[in-house]
Amino acid sequence: MSKCPQSPVPSHQSPVPSPQRCTELVEVSPVPSHQSPVPSHQPMPKHKKRLTPLAEIRQSQLLNTYGPGSMVDLPEHSVIIGGLSFWKGEKQYIREDRLKNKVQEILELQEPVNLYSPPRDNPDSYAPDANVGVFIFPTWFVAQVEKTVRFHGKDYRTRPLVTWREVQSGLKFDGKSVNAVPIRFVQGCANGHISDINWYAFAHNDFNTKCKHQLWLDEGGSGNDFEEIFVRCEVCKGARRPLSQAKLPKSRVLGPCQGDRPWLGYQGKQNDCYSCVIDKTGNIVKTKEREYNRLLVRSASNAYFAQTLSVISIPDNDEQLKQAVDRYYEEDLQYAEDIDDLIKELKKPKFADLVKFGAETVWAEIQRRNNKQSSESKTIKQVELEALLNCEETTGKEHDDFYATNRKLDHFPSELLPYIERVVLVHRLREVIAQIGFTRFEASLPDIEGEIDKNLTINVQRAALDFEPKWIPAIENKGEGVFIGFHKQVIEEWQEKEVVKARGRKLASGLKQWCLSKNISEDQVKFPGLPYIMLHSLSHLLITAVSLECGYAASAIRERIYANPDTGYGILLYTGSPGSEGTLGGLVEVGNNIEYHLKIALETGKLCSNDPVCSQHQPDNLQEERFLHGAACHGCLLIAETSCEWRNEFLDRALIVPTLENLGCEFFLNLGE
Repeated sequence: MSKCPQSPVPSHQSPVPSPQRCTELVEVSPVPSHQSPVPSHQPMPKHKKRLTPLAEIRQSQLLNTYGPGSMVDLPEHSVIIGGLSFWKGEKQYIREDRLKNKVQEILELQEPVNLYSPPRDNPDSYAPDANVGVFIFPTWFVAQVEKTVRFHGKDYRTRPLVTWREVQSGLKFDGKSVNAVPIRFVQGCANGHISDINWYAFAHNDFNTKCKHQLWLDEGGSGNDFEEIFVRCEVCKGARRPLSQAKLPKSRVLGPCQGDRPWLGYQGKQNDCYSCVIDKTGNIVKTKEREYNRLLVRSASNAYFAQTLSVISIPDNDEQLKQAVDRYYEEDLQYAEDIDDLIKELKKPKFADLVKFGAETVWAEIQRRNNKQSSESKTIKQVELEALLNCEETTGKEHDDFYATNRKLDHFPSELLPYIERVVLVHRLREVIAQIGFTRFEASLPDIEGEIDKNLTINVQRAALDFEPKWIPAIENKGEGVFIGFHKQVIEEWQEKEVVKARGRKLASGLKQWCLSKNISEDQVKFPGLPYIMLHSLSHLLITAVSLECGYAASAIRERIYANPDTGYGILLYTGSPGSEGTLGGLVEVGNNIEYHLKIALETGKLCSNDPVCSQHQPDNLQEERFLHGAACHGCLLIAETSCEWRNEFLDRALIVPTLENLGCEFFLNLGE
């Protein structure tokens, strides 16, 4: 990374961070070889000197951890990653129409948007530099001066607050050069904006103060207790204020948000920042109430949550049908009078590619078009589940990105057959992940269908990656997996039992308390349903059991839970890597013996090392504040969050097997007896 020669603007003069811009070289794993590069610049001349980076970041990190608007610590200062307009260099085009359409729908974009990988480094001297523009942030620093000050009989370590301009020009105290580190504290709002704290206003408790004398940061103890951290003016008597005042719930001491978006540069600031609510029609609308800043620890985990969508590249039979009908509808098919007429037409060699869909399916599509009915939009997971449930016996049809076979269950244990309908070995799959925005303070997760649920993010709003995105960053992983399909009728009969419904009411009461704690209307949040919670809990037990023998770490195995009452139920465990060769087949081998791992998982779920405390946990317990958990804890169900699709929420092993409480609501009955 090399610095551009512009001068910074001190934060007390402007809420927008310094225009001092750095460029960051991104060296990442190679993009799969079957993709062709799409250069974004002309080749540079031989004599051009390549920039030397101060840091290197993998492409996947630019999507999940260090995307636009995130803060990164460098050896001498901290920076905020610039928006997509500041990402320069070669980008790979990623084809995934299903994900692209969903992104365009969610972002409400009028123009089509394409998916590209983040810039990648190219050792070719003719290739353009691959770099990501960043901005100095925060622009307030703490000088490393060893001094103490005494207040109320207690000694405090005190250090001066200085601006980036002072640091850049060579910082000196008492005639000696001193180093400085970025201050730990900034301010942000629920709409994703972020800026430097107005330290002069905070210390003097006055946003109209004219005082610009030296400020000091007084820290008592280890410096982690906000009650022992004070900001002090060295001249104004009484201008000493504890930072803990900014941590109070619904505190407004940091003032209303000014709409700062430093990751978008000079023009990034929005004029106004107002709080949002969901109206009666379910749309998010702005109110006339100003949104206020909150204290944010720069390196804290809640400073940045990437909002991503992912799909498994699976052929959509309905989409293939529509494309096939498109070729013949205008000239031939729209004139078919009835299904018998269509059957005669399909005997012609011209319509050979329509025969595989069947006359009834083709006729239904023709009638839909004749009646000018819109086609039903499928969710992300619905397409995947339909493909997995329709895999052929023993031999599946090969595709470039997806190949799966339906394993025979001839020797499957008789006690499991009433529950398991099919086991699909996914020899080859491709996952595409795209970032559509980010949030602060709270994560925004997809719903159980893999799509963004705005009702669950009412307290935080998605911040934009750029002014008007012309492209969306995405990565692709290739790998393999195993899918377990469950009998739809058995699950439906199980959830109709009165004892299961009683457990559902208990879990729903926990969700109600969660809504109250988040200040979200109960009517706006949909309970995921007992089948989802049961399958989600079983998936976690399986991941732990499978990881012991498949050759992959538990954190490398991911899950996708399918709980669609109209289509079916299942669990997909999969793994992937950015390389073009994918993975090594460990999960497919596990799938050939999945019954063994399933038995271990079910036996493990009966007892937790934290029992009886774990099994007796009440979801609506206000003291524990684990409102979305039933019988679940770190000793049994909680796994690495990289593996879980729902951030370790909505878990309850009492829905799977009997626990010490013996509630009688378990899905698997009389196993091992």
